[in-house]
Amino acid sequence: MAYMQIADHLKSLEERLLDPNIRRDSNAVASQLTDDFVEFGSSGRVFDKATILEDLKAEPPHPASLLSDFKTRELAPNVVLATYKATRRNAAGELIGQSWRSSIWTLINGQWQITFHQGTPIPAAPMPTTPNPPAPQK
Repeated sequence: MAYMQIADHLKSLEERLLDPNIRRDSNAVASQLTDDFVEFGSSGRVFDKATILEDLKAEPPHPASLLSDFKTRELAPNVVLATYKATRRNAAGELIGQSWRSSIWTLINGQWQITFHQGTPIPAAPMPTTPNPPAPQK
């Protein structure tokens, strides 16, 4: 598979993992994670594969996050770093959060699986402030 095809394939796998229907399917998620998978969550918590699968069962329903700014970098043969921005909106379409995401994908027995993932929250932009006008010159 050519490198651009690999990048497109990994993007589609990342999008699947953002889909709430897939996230509720433990078998679908488990097949995309290596047995020694580790995640540094945007909450600051560290997860392993078993913890992720258990936590996703209790995840409340929500619209799928949208993926943008997707980039890949080959780290070694059959090992690729994927980075992107995930944007979450509520059912009304209002922005509720964004995070930078990174995943290390490894090709194992012909299947791409995540061995490491990290989410880093993007702080909400501060409200613009009106600068104080300059003091009058005397």
